[in-house]
Amino acid sequence: MLKPGVLHRRLVGEVIGRLEKKGLKLVGLKMMKISTELAENHYGEHKGKPFYQDLVDYITSGPVIAMVWEGDDCVTLIRRLTGSTSPAEAAPGTIRGDFCMHTQHNVIHASDSAESAEREISLFFKPEELFEWEDANAHWF
Repeated sequence: MLKPGVLHRRLVGEVIGRLEKKGLKLVGLKMMKISTELAENHYGEHKGKPFYQDLVDYITSGPVIAMVWEGDDCVTLIRRLTGSTSPAEAAPGTIRGDFCMHTQHNVIHASDSAESAEREISLFFKPEELFEWEDANAHWF
């Protein structure tokens, strides 16, 4: 998910382009405003932590771009492309390393496991909003 800061900074195409260039396949995409209730559900594992309310406030502060990607080792690849949650630890060349200065205003969310991805996809997408399509270039990846 691309967070509000990506839209404010006009980086949507840049970030999506990095995922596409890696060879991942986009199967779901939508711009949306997240309700407080949905944000609290999404970040439920962090409830009670000192940064929880900041997460909810930021993700609901403007529109986001929710996305679903497919590919071999998709979760691992996206996590590597995304970089460390801490901008100070995110390597140059990663999305967070190049575009983040503050953890609280992280530009991207990436699921940390296949199980988390399934749960999160179901929060933001209906089954009919995901599209299976044949990638004519799949044999190159």
